[in-house]
Amino acid sequence: MSENGTIFVGGGGEGYGLPQSLLLGYSNRHGLIAGATGTGKTVTLQVLAEGFSAAGVPVFLVDVKGDLAGLSRPGSPADKRHDAFVKRAGMIGLDLQYRAFPVTFWDLFGQQGHPVRTTVADMGPLLLSRLMELTEPQEGVLNIAFRLSDEEGLPLLDLKDLQALLVFTGENAGPIGLRYGHVSAATVGSIQRRLLVLENQGGALLFGEPALNLGDLLAVDESGAGRINILASDRLMASPRLYATFLLWMLSELFEMLPEAGDPEKPKLVFFFDEAHLLFRDAPKALVDKVEQVVRLIRSKGVGVYFISQSPDDLPENILGQLGNRVQHALRAFTARDQKALRLAAQTYRDNPRFSTEEAIRSVGTGEAVTSFLDARGAPGIVERTLVRPPSSQAGPIDPAARAAVIAASPFTGKYDVAVDRDSAFERLRARADAAAGAGSAKGRSAEPDETFNKARRLDGTPPAGPAPKPATRRGDSVTEAFAKSFARQLGSKSGQALVRGVLGSLFKGR
Repeated sequence: MSENGTIFVGGGGEGYGLPQSLLLGYSNRHGLIAGATGTGKTVTLQVLAEGFSAAGVPVFLVDVKGDLAGLSRPGSPADKRHDAFVKRAGMIGLDLQYRAFPVTFWDLFGQQGHPVRTTVADMGPLLLSRLMELTEPQEGVLNIAFRLSDEEGLPLLDLKDLQALLVFTGENAGPIGLRYGHVSAATVGSIQRRLLVLENQGGALLFGEPALNLGDLLAVDESGAGRINILASDRLMASPRLYATFLLWMLSELFEMLPEAGDPEKPKLVFFFDEAHLLFRDAPKALVDKVEQVVRLIRSKGVGVYFISQSPDDLPENILGQLGNRVQHALRAFTARDQKALRLAAQTYRDNPRFSTEEAIRSVGTGEAVTSFLDARGAPGIVERTLVRPPSSQAGPIDPAARAAVIAASPFTGKYDVAVDRDSAFERLRARADAAAGAGSAKGRSAEPDETFNKARRLDGTPPAGPAPKPATRRGDSVTEAFAKSFARQLGSKSGQALVRGVLGSLFKGR
């Protein structure tokens, strides 16, 4: 667990090195948990989360397979792995005591935990562009829409707000383009199609209010133990880009909201980023640079970030170099690429003269690891072969009834459960449209009914064969009036009703 400012990770036993502990004072220097599938990464993550919680440090982690929900229940002698855990505890000199930890369940879809939402404005154009895989011209139009939101007083809170604002932008492409640059209807249409794809992936549930107050992730329970915030991600992983962008948004928001902390005795929050390769896969260099900047600077806010992935080479070298605390489970080396990744992983550790790091990474078994933690001087420790300690909480998932009981007892029950639809861009644009439509109707009733028809008479004095032509739009219509009339027409049509059902600051909020 944790004592004297450390978290005991494992160690001892014949053939293994010295006991290994993570220093709380250096745990905001970030870390890496790597290894092939089935080598014990999840248990290592669980052990670290327990240690941080016991030390009073809140934790945020994602539960990809449902296995980490067991943190909310104590382990049990009835567990099929109990005997193995007791044996391992004896080998490393650990007095294994089972206990539960304070857990808060969250779920973007609102099914396995409290709903998680943010607003479109807080997500910002950079991350939204990444989420929707927009091209550079499309991202430019999205930035224009955000600028109009600010200047026109049209808050972007939920999905229909952005969709309505895109209608505004497309209908007034001419005058808007003169001010901000070219806007084409085709580009706006392409963004709308990407929004529909995002909605089909479940993105519609992410945007709205009440938005998540990230301060709630920093809570401790009545005994002072840090709450472990678990995001149910089994369904979310079906949309990997949504998953990666959402977690990156959380990191950037934490960076914005937290004050400088210097070198605290323990972190304010530890953030575990599972399936970390999804964050960097096909990411543009500008985004990778932003991630590197956040990771480098957020430690000064007292936040530790731990990446979990199958291989260290899943992460860019500049980010990998910032991860001071490392637990490396076994890597398989069947192909030439695998062997290269194994060699590179071994080269990132401080050598131990007692064994080959490369061979150790290849041969450690399930529940074993090659570890290196920062020492009291903040320098990387010598690599050691380590038996990872067994968890004190239940290893594995819990049943739905147990999960429901934890959610019902949560201090945040009722705070986020019901969505709120405030007055924002969609409602304000609709009000303008209704007002313009009403004014136009009144003006039409006051005019002479046959005035336009009479002007269209033929030269011989006979009326035209067809109906009277519609009056042309006045040249004096303002951008807003012209849009309002068009928007009113679209809201009254089936295509318009479908359109406003479509889904939808930069990484560092400058808005």
